[in-house]
Amino acid sequence: MLKKLAVCISVSIFCLVMAFQIEGVQDRRKSITSELEKVNDAIEVIEEMIEIPEEGIPESLLSKAYGIAILPKVVKAAWIVGGRLGKGVLLVRDEGGRWGNPCFVRIAGGSIGWQIGIQSADIILVFKRKKSIESITEGKITLGADAAVAVGPLGRRAEVSTDIEFEAEIYSYSKSRGLFAGISVEGSAIQIDEDANANFYDLDYLSAHDILFGGKRLNVPAVAKKLKETLTEYTSTKI
Repeated sequence: MLKKLAVCISVSIFCLVMAFQIEGVQDRRKSITSELEKVNDAIEVIEEMIEIPEEGIPESLLSKAYGIAILPKVVKAAWIVGGRLGKGVLLVRDEGGRWGNPCFVRIAGGSIGWQIGIQSADIILVFKRKKSIESITEGKITLGADAAVAVGPLGRRAEVSTDIEFEAEIYSYSKSRGLFAGISVEGSAIQIDEDANANFYDLDYLSAHDILFGGKRLNVPAVAKKLKETLTEYTSTKI
């Protein structure tokens, strides 16, 4: 009798464990759909910039870009006190100008002032230095506090100031209703989205450093390769 009871308990525990494992796989499959959609959204943002080069990011800035963050559909809501929240991807280039794999990040921040309403915009951050990227991989950075950020100038073929050559570490842009513009994101924090990275690459305990700087061999979804190809088309000049 005790043996039968023990067997029944063992079987029940086994079934519960399997159920949790199956549920975990299903949750990951559901979640990766969100990540795939986010990368597709990032591709659309880049493609729209390609279509209007005269109103996009200056070539002279892109040619010196070490990294770029593309954050589609960032929501900004406000009622006197405002907040910004969204997700996207961060990519860096090697010395040959080739873009690496996307690393998922989150942006969050607040502001105070007379404001009201809800807005959605695509945000693009152009990073000039490796130091800023490394700070993000170590946890998070607050734009304007941990790294100098400036509103980006428009026009890919525009003559740019010496400020772009030497001073700001990060330049920020937004696209809303089909129009690109510089945007202030001071006070917003950029942080690695570890769960999204684990889901997208189907690998737990994956560090942002491994993704961005090639520390591990990864099973890279096709949509990530398309993003890199699209970004290469837009930033064909080597650093």
